[in-house]
Amino acid sequence: MTTTQSDAGLSMDLGDDLILGRARTLAPLDPALADPLGEAFAALSPWRDYPFSAAALAGYFRGIQPDAPRFAIRVGDQVAGIAGLRRSWLRGPYLQFLGLLPAFQGHGLGSAVLAWFERDARAMGERNLWVATSDFNRDALRFYTRAGYHETARIDGLIRDGKTEILMRKRLD
Repeated sequence: MTTTQSDAGLSMDLGDDLILGRARTLAPLDPALADPLGEAFAALSPWRDYPFSAAALAGYFRGIQPDAPRFAIRVGDQVAGIAGLRRSWLRGPYLQFLGLLPAFQGHGLGSAVLAWFERDARAMGERNLWVATSDFNRDALRFYTRAGYHETARIDGLIRDGKTEILMRKRLD
C-alpha cells in the first residue's frame, strides 16, 4: 500500500481485493467521469435522500481545488467509487466524500480507503481525521465507528431542514 507519485499524478495502491482478485488503487479523478458518476451517486442513498442532483454531484466531482483533491477509487480497470478530501481542516484532513458503487461494497474497499487516509495524515504529522455523515445513514455511522471515529457534534439543518449531520473525529496520537 504505497504512494507511487506526488499529488499531481497520484496513484496509491490499496492492496488487492481478496474476493475479486484485482488491484485496488486511488488516482486523481478524471473530470470526464464526473457526469456518469454524478448520475450514479444521485440515485443512491444518502445523496438521493436529500436530494442531491446528478449535476450538483458532478460539479463537486469535477471541481479542482489544490487543497481538496478528488480521487477515483478503482478495482482493476473499473471505477468503483470516489473519495474527496479537504487536506487542511481542524488540525487534520476532512473526508468530504466517500462513495462506493453497489457492486464494490462489502469487499473492504471503504476500509482500505480509510486506512490510506489515516496513513497519509500520519505521514503529514496531523492530529485528527474528520468525517461527517447523516444521522439516518446507519451503515456509515457503524462503518466509521468501527474504524475508530467518535461523534464530536450534531449539526441540525446543515444540508437540509429536518436532517442532522454528525461530525466524527478520529484522534491520531
